[in-house]
Amino acid sequence: MKLFKHILYVSEVSVAQEPSIARAVSVAENNQANLTVIDVIPAPTAGIGMLPGGHTSAELQTAMVSERRKGLESLVEPYKERLSIRLEVLVGKTYLEVIRAILRHKYDLLIKPAENPNFIERLFGSDDMQLLRNCPCPVWLTRSEDKSDYACILAAVDIDPDMLDEPEQNLNRQILELSSSLAISKFASLNVLHVWDAPFEKKVRSWSDSEAVLAYVDGERSRHESAFTRLGKQLRDQIGTEAYAHLSPQFHLRRGIPSRVIPQTVKELEADLVVMGTVARTGIAGWLIGNTAESILEQLQCSVLAVKPSGFISPVKLAE
Repeated sequence: MKLFKHILYVSEVSVAQEPSIARAVSVAENNQANLTVIDVIPAPTAGIGMLPGGHTSAELQTAMVSERRKGLESLVEPYKERLSIRLEVLVGKTYLEVIRAILRHKYDLLIKPAENPNFIERLFGSDDMQLLRNCPCPVWLTRSEDKSDYACILAAVDIDPDMLDEPEQNLNRQILELSSSLAISKFASLNVLHVWDAPFEKKVRSWSDSEAVLAYVDGERSRHESAFTRLGKQLRDQIGTEAYAHLSPQFHLRRGIPSRVIPQTVKELEADLVVMGTVARTGIAGWLIGNTAESILEQLQCSVLAVKPSGFISPVKLAE
């Protein structure tokens, strides 16, 4: 299944990039897609003045661009015979220039090594979080020690049984399409997780007896289970019965708070990649990353493929 046509890889010089660029090349080859590799350097400070040797800030920028381009050439050298790769060095703030490049050239997938793989429990740095919030296409953040072959992929879906035809369900379909395609191409296991809860249990408990509470909780579980089952059937219809049987996805319906249960499940399954949505359920005008998604991402120590719903419009605009 060819899901991408134009892939953008963003260099991250602070980490080892060999596994990540290899991933980008592999995905481009599997999808018969174009691959562009870019780096972004900061603009020289306006008040930097004259540099030693009489050099100007413009000459400093030119030298930095040249140096970074040589770095990109070295990075892609092992793959030149396999794939035609376009290189570019941009100037400005990293996340802004990356998103503007995506808007300008219509890239449909961004792959980037995570900034801070060794920073306590937080994998992603400031530019990464800005890309997760504001990038209009899927963002794939990889670890520097990423495996060449994933063994386990976890798709985290958010199902509201009362809104089965809403944009959230379209987002779930995108998550399942991406995760199943990658699992099949990488011969990885696919696990699908939905976290549910009974939000009014305490209130029902204060009004009724234990039997009524159990009935309410069981009813909520049943509603989510039915919706989750329908989503599984949609996946089977989407990829075909034969591919579904070969993939044999495992479905996990767990009660709790998503920001706790999802990271716990990632560790339990030793997942190599999490595919999840990163848009808040409310506030369409400000479709940015939700607090729950951000809390989850800050706890993960595996690669992440973050998906936005169709119709998402980035708040970042092309420069006038």
